[in-house]
Amino acid sequence: MTTSISFADLGLADSLLRAIAETGYTAPTPIQAQAIPLVLKGGDLLAAAQTGTGKTAGFTLPILHLLQARKPAARKPGAPRCLILTPTRELTAQVAESVQTYGKHTRLSSMVMFGGVNINPQIAALKKPVDILVATPGRLLDHCGQKTVDLSAVEILVLDEADRMLDMGFIRDIRKILALLPKQRQNLLFSATFSDEIRALAHGVLNNPGEVSVTPRNTATELVTQTVHLVEQHHKRDLISHIIRESGWHQVLVFTRTKHGANRLAEKLVKDGLTAAAIHGNKSQSARTRALSGFKDGSVTVLVATDIAARGLDIDQLPQVVNFELPNVPEDYVHRIGRTGRAGATGAAVSLVDSSEIKLLRDIERLIKKTIERKPVEGWTPPATSAAAFERQERDEDNRQPRGHRNGRSGERRARPAAPPARAAAGPKPGLARPAGEARHGVREGERPASGERPARAESPRQAPRRAESGQRRGAPRAALLSK
Repeated sequence: MTTSISFADLGLADSLLRAIAETGYTAPTPIQAQAIPLVLKGGDLLAAAQTGTGKTAGFTLPILHLLQARKPAARKPGAPRCLILTPTRELTAQVAESVQTYGKHTRLSSMVMFGGVNINPQIAALKKPVDILVATPGRLLDHCGQKTVDLSAVEILVLDEADRMLDMGFIRDIRKILALLPKQRQNLLFSATFSDEIRALAHGVLNNPGEVSVTPRNTATELVTQTVHLVEQHHKRDLISHIIRESGWHQVLVFTRTKHGANRLAEKLVKDGLTAAAIHGNKSQSARTRALSGFKDGSVTVLVATDIAARGLDIDQLPQVVNFELPNVPEDYVHRIGRTGRAGATGAAVSLVDSSEIKLLRDIERLIKKTIERKPVEGWTPPATSAAAFERQERDEDNRQPRGHRNGRSGERRARPAAPPARAAAGPKPGLARPAGEARHGVREGERPASGERPARAESPRQAPRRAESGQRRGAPRAALLSK
């Protein structure tokens, strides 16, 4: 099936076609053209598409159509008819925005639910009928425990970015939520990839599903130009600052491995005269929202992020993505660079790779079945700073930080480092000081749910090796829990 058909050919309601026309879209993307008719038939669906290809509209549009066509006998307060689960706050907000955009000419109501914000406004909103609830697993279970939400009326369940939810340790939360849902329901599982663990999860949740996959497994879009610059770790801060300033980039998303490293790099870039902000799981929701808003409206040139942002950011025409450090899991590289080259636009992805990351680079190239071009940076000479001097400077800066900044929130259990501390970037600047609650240097984002949601019960180190240490996924055993 091609995108030469129109949205009207898919059988969507006139109210939805009107909203689609107002957004400026004229034809469905391949994932939309294939998924929408299957969802409208009422069956279960397992769908995979490369990030940026329109997956969200692929399920929000047919859900709005079905809910509008089915008139319930009664609508109970706090009892959603559709539940959409997502792994991060940013993705939750993005999906909720899509629901509101396409459903604005319907009478359907929706709400968003995630942690990191006051729960009371959410409790108040649940005192009214709600048709579509978009939520992260941890906060949803908080509401279930307080009996402020009733899942007994759910007609449609969507697991969005399901592979990411497995990676972030939400398997037990998902299992608890499934136990609260009606047995008779429509199930939709959307994912950026069809990994083995996703198929195991689908086997435990879906009933005779249809299957849609519009891109090969774990492939990077050809619209993104990929480049590698070989550079020692202690020179990366200076190099990325040089590249951004000399290239005149006006909007660039930079990925780091650690929260602390994200803060330090943002501080370094600000010191060099660039507008930059960091976004990660230890930032308050208001700070994350403010940073993302500034990045979208152009007041922030550089957004430095951990992998929390790899799935949840939807930025039109984002031209540049930089891997300040390569991810430990090769699939995360695909998700990172998928932030650019979206919806048919071109983009560029640059990776800064030091000698210790060569194996990670080879693993990525093996996954995407492509050798990434190595290029020197013209006009740049590495500074004379040695690795030893760089590390001494960082230790001194760490020692000058207030105790609360180094050790995390008071009364909150600090995550154990999953690997030896990674070298971080520049020292603190008063205007961008790390907030109280910042994780200890080197603690990796993937150790605790990056969304700020808590799993119902975390696995102990004896139960399973940490993914960040091994670089391996534990998806199959986790997904097997759902088939019980």
